[in-house]
Amino acid sequence: MKKMIACCMLAGMTVFATQAPVQAQDKLKIGIVLSLSGPPAALGKQALDGFNLALKSLNGKLGGREVETIVVDDELKPDLAVNKVQTLIDRDKVDFVVGPIFSNILAAIMKPVTESKTFLISPNAGPSIFSGKACNAFFFVTSYENDRIHAVSGTYAQQKGYKRVFLLAPNYQAGKDAVEGFKGAFKGEIVDEVYTPLTQLDFSAELAKIAAAKPDAIYTFMPGGLGVNLVKQYRQAGLETIPFLSAFTVDESTLPAQGDAAVGFYGGSNWAPNLDTQQNKAFVADFEKTYGYVPGSFAFEAYDAALLIDSALKATGGKTSDKEALRAALKKADFQSLRGGFKFNNNGYPIQNFYLTRVAKRPDGKFQTEIVETVFKDDVDPHGKDCPLK
Repeated sequence: MKKMIACCMLAGMTVFATQAPVQAQDKLKIGIVLSLSGPPAALGKQALDGFNLALKSLNGKLGGREVETIVVDDELKPDLAVNKVQTLIDRDKVDFVVGPIFSNILAAIMKPVTESKTFLISPNAGPSIFSGKACNAFFFVTSYENDRIHAVSGTYAQQKGYKRVFLLAPNYQAGKDAVEGFKGAFKGEIVDEVYTPLTQLDFSAELAKIAAAKPDAIYTFMPGGLGVNLVKQYRQAGLETIPFLSAFTVDESTLPAQGDAAVGFYGGSNWAPNLDTQQNKAFVADFEKTYGYVPGSFAFEAYDAALLIDSALKATGGKTSDKEALRAALKKADFQSLRGGFKFNNNGYPIQNFYLTRVAKRPDGKFQTEIVETVFKDDVDPHGKDCPLK
């Protein structure tokens, strides 16, 4: 009898030992890489809050699996981001990497993530360099291809009959994409094209150039703290009579700090809080109730990133081992995006609408962007034709 009990105990221990690793693997691991410190922190917080709200709406599960999120701050430093991503892959064995905010960080982490055959889901950064010949089967974007969102303002400036425009952007890949996107749609004169350091917060020299050039309008891409300072200084310099066109310069991540200085300024976007769909209205209300501030595009795109992963895992029965099946499920994008109509192009970038937006002050005293008109409908970025993926 003693031998039988001992044998059973040993068998039980063996079963426990063999089952433990399986149980540990049951939890889906998501590595989230965002800029969460310094001037860009507001952008990263929007994305993190949006992703977490989606998880909450799905009862903490994606594709029926419990989720563990491992959040890292890339600190807007490419080398540091690579090291942290490598840890997520090698030590933490994440199933997906979600992020980042900035295109220079994306360019740095693209290779280590995708070469490990880990899917990289970008809730914001969408540089053109990865939408054409360098497209990647392990890369999907829930935001936009950088050029297109800037082409919104270029198209609007062309339609308004502006002849001379001043361009201002930070000196990194997304800034260059912004300028090229605008110029691809605007056929008038570029009176000046100025690039500033990514950490610059004093724009007095650039504003003096704008005042001297007297353009019909300016176009700028200045995200986060850059945009906060630029808008305030633009008003203080008395330049508000020159139309202010932008992308990610006056949005929900910057408006709480910009306040009245941003009212009436224009932007281009694939979404706005007042987008008139039932699902979007519910999202905005839930977000404001949960976090106490108005969500911006960074939040909604991260929310959609979670819904995308959820839809793919539902299609694969929660499995991530078959990469081809998982990729096919991701590409199908079988979920209801907050923006309404949405599907992926062959390059993993969205086909979607783009809007001209304008900053407004709500009756409750909060600020938000609001849709003025649809500029592009079911827009397909031009680089997909060079992508060899099907």
